[in-house]
Amino acid sequence: MIRLLVTSPLSPDFALPLDDGQSRYLTQVMRKGVGDEVLAFNGADGEWRCVIEQIGKRFVILRTQAQTRPQTPMPDLILLIALIKRGRLETVVEKASELGAAEVWPVVTERASVERAREDRLRLIANEAAEQTGRLNTPDIRPTLKLDKVLGDWDKTWPLGRRLLFCDEAGDAGMAADVLARERAGPWAILIGPEGGFSPGERARLRALPFTVPVSLGPRILRADTAAISAMTLWQAALGDWTSGV
Repeated sequence: MIRLLVTSPLSPDFALPLDDGQSRYLTQVMRKGVGDEVLAFNGADGEWRCVIEQIGKRFVILRTQAQTRPQTPMPDLILLIALIKRGRLETVVEKASELGAAEVWPVVTERASVERAREDRLRLIANEAAEQTGRLNTPDIRPTLKLDKVLGDWDKTWPLGRRLLFCDEAGDAGMAADVLARERAGPWAILIGPEGGFSPGERARLRALPFTVPVSLGPRILRADTAAISAMTLWQAALGDWTSGV
């Protein structure tokens, strides 16, 4: 069934107007009509089965019928991804949404080949992936920040503590699966470097931070998008909601 991310509150017997884009998608692309059912979620009120109640020239109104799933928390995982080429960054954001990341932070590193990201475009990609994958919320796409600032403000941003999984391409860290098996669940972040890797200064600083957990993703050098997907998968399998204890 089609799932739509909406901004309105959701409750029983609620008239839910859709925006122009969603209205055109339902009627012109998917050829839906009055009486057809769709699912709606807003990141706060769970998922609801709705019926198309009205179709106008440029609008659609849904009527909520019943809640199909209550709102449940997602794993507290943040992805810090160095700026990389647009297509690969968009792939990372799409897969981060599918894999359950709570937030995605594009960061500027010393060897980044790109200077900025289009947060509006990335947010659209994340929302569409959330609709497809069945999650009940969407990852927050944060404004681009310099890695130095993120690390410098770490204890102020997360005063109760957050561990940082540092994917170190130098290859002398423990294997990620083995390291994560010894760690505890809780708030985590994953840091993926740029296509040129971290500078020696960045790597030394990261290794010296008390909240950093350096890991290797294996014997081969992975592209940034492959590394991000691999690291999130390993974290989910060890500490996220892929485990029976979470």
